[in-house]
Amino acid sequence: MSQISTADPSVQDPTGISSAIGPYLTPAQQGGVTVLPSAVDPSLLPKLGGMALLDQLALLPGSDISRFVSQNPAKVSQLLANPPSARSTSALWAGLSKSSQRALMRSAPQLVGNLDGVPFDVRDAANRRYLHQSLSRLEASIAAGAGRATLVADRHHLDILKQVQRTLKRAAGDPPRQLITFDPRGEARAAVVVGNLETADYVSYLVPGMFFTVQGQMYDWTAIAQDLNTEQKSWIARLAKTDKSMVGKTTATVSWIGYTTPGALDIGSLDRANEGARLLGNALVGIQTVREGSEPFVTLVTHSYGSTAAMIELAKGGVSVDALAIVGSPGSATQSAAKLSVRNDNVFVGEAAWDPVVNTAFYGSDPGSPSFGAKKMSVAGGVDVITRKPLAAAVGHLGYFDAGTEAMRNLALIGIDESSLVTDGTLADASRTIASAR
Repeated sequence: MSQISTADPSVQDPTGISSAIGPYLTPAQQGGVTVLPSAVDPSLLPKLGGMALLDQLALLPGSDISRFVSQNPAKVSQLLANPPSARSTSALWAGLSKSSQRALMRSAPQLVGNLDGVPFDVRDAANRRYLHQSLSRLEASIAAGAGRATLVADRHHLDILKQVQRTLKRAAGDPPRQLITFDPRGEARAAVVVGNLETADYVSYLVPGMFFTVQGQMYDWTAIAQDLNTEQKSWIARLAKTDKSMVGKTTATVSWIGYTTPGALDIGSLDRANEGARLLGNALVGIQTVREGSEPFVTLVTHSYGSTAAMIELAKGGVSVDALAIVGSPGSATQSAAKLSVRNDNVFVGEAAWDPVVNTAFYGSDPGSPSFGAKKMSVAGGVDVITRKPLAAAVGHLGYFDAGTEAMRNLALIGIDESSLVTDGTLADASRTIASAR
């Protein structure tokens, strides 16, 4: 049963349930709490929203859930745009029977797959199911021969879906991949995990900047996530030779295009950054909720406009991360790294040669300036002070993520909590050894 507190007479129905069910169901009062029957009439569900809607959907049989979802797409979109908190969703999911969980996942996969607080393996299964359904539906629509405008739109969205499908494929021996966000509306949002988000000791979210789309960059961004994952594993194996605490440690990297990045027409605005900040915050609270009691070391690897969005969220103080890496940043609305919710002052900044975006402070303070207080991360290349292997320099706005660069080396070390081994281009680098870090 659902419980709605009505102890305050000035707030009789904060969720809108009573007004929706008034003529049909009579709530019972128990100690100032309204106790509703098991489920409302499905025809009344469009009048609900937020947690109230999700709570009632979970009580319906699969056929009624499917019918509601197909007949009320705007309501589902509204719920995804303003979802319940991860903690509320997690508590609801944990309280459902296995059969109710299966019914909700199979009948409303587009909803379950994008709700922070739901276990990641369930979200992956739901999103893959919805991806398959969406592909089949679009292919059938195109084959049936729609009008020109519809046909152009269908082909555009089919290409988006095929990029996600392509991204989920992996070669033999590669880490598993999880689709933990899949919202095909508009230009689409998606997030693909390289590794296992349920069990990884170290988790790095890669947050992109301007002009990144699911259609154009999902595959390449995930390839970069896998390169970073490989680099992290290599360092863990090296460190484990002398540090037994590193033996068996695992990593997951998240190719996160979880917000609509700005294009040429809205690059001068922070609207997309504010939206990205909110959605990124939801994702972070989601992993902290699902992994409560076994929290991983969480790092944000942020690029360009994505760094601006991430710093907006971290400045609010509602969610914290273990490390923040900033590369190619156009500026921060926050004036100091100390004002960001990052543990142990683990804020690093890298600026490549010939990057036209860095030092502009277009959106506020320059994270690379000494006054901002972030730790410098060298991206200039050279010879690795530990492995003695050559490292390439990062050049231009996208060069930070090239394999074999000093930038990728340092990003990997930041992500596995080895900040003492991160090079900064000073004479101190010569003394950075695995022994000294232990």
